[in-house]
Amino acid sequence: MKRILGFVVCSLLTLALALPAFAGKTLMMATTTSTANTGLLDELIVPQYLKDTGVEIKFVAVGTGKALKMAEGCDVDVVLVHAPAAEQKYVDSGVLIDRTELMYNDFVIIGPASDPAGVKGMSVTDALKAIAAKQDVFASRGDNSGTHKKELSLWKSAGLPIPEKDAWYVQTGQGMIATINIAAEKNGYTMTDRGTFIKYADTKGGNPPLVVLVEGDKVLFNQYSALAVNPEHCKDAQYELAKQYIAWMTTPAVQEAIGDFKLLGKPLFTPNAK
Repeated sequence: MKRILGFVVCSLLTLALALPAFAGKTLMMATTTSTANTGLLDELIVPQYLKDTGVEIKFVAVGTGKALKMAEGCDVDVVLVHAPAAEQKYVDSGVLIDRTELMYNDFVIIGPASDPAGVKGMSVTDALKAIAAKQDVFASRGDNSGTHKKELSLWKSAGLPIPEKDAWYVQTGQGMIATINIAAEKNGYTMTDRGTFIKYADTKGGNPPLVVLVEGDKVLFNQYSALAVNPEHCKDAQYELAKQYIAWMTTPAVQEAIGDFKLLGKPLFTPNAK
């Protein structure tokens, strides 16, 4: 796959961001596994940000819940996450500020092509009810990540108890790729963001053992946002550096590059900075 690394950096805004005030510094970021699994950070964002600004990004890819906890513990300067309700709690508590929407994709429910629960084309609610009724294996991340939080909300909105004590509901406590692999080994279902599924499919030569069965439901929308750590909460937080990074991510050139970042000819994220 051709990687899109040729940014247009001649706009006045980008030139302003590239001023040497922060050159040589390091931005500490906590982010979700999906931004790392897809290659978006290592192959696109991190090297280009260093080129444009002279600032190195060091990131830790964990579930959104852990990323937010790292912000609360003053371990990072900025977070890039995808759990709006959880993010708002940290904004309300004064831990995070300047929430900025950057891009989105969607969640999908994947499973074997044989589809033993017969969920293909169903709504999310009907699909979860069918899986629960037939007690087919469902692999959950079980790690308080943004994906896990979303999955739990979907069981609740379907009017179903979270089946955490049922044998067919497997809580992996692992990241998304590992959870997909466990679901595949057990010929079961799981929920993933589309970008990570595309990456997974690419590692299988475009012919993965699990396929998308449930998609397009409006409740599956998956927004990614950046938030700066509030210097009033963490006195050593590099707030101005975090602001620069967030502003850089919203520039037209970077937004275009995010939209052009593809695997198997498919975009992994859609930019939507306001």
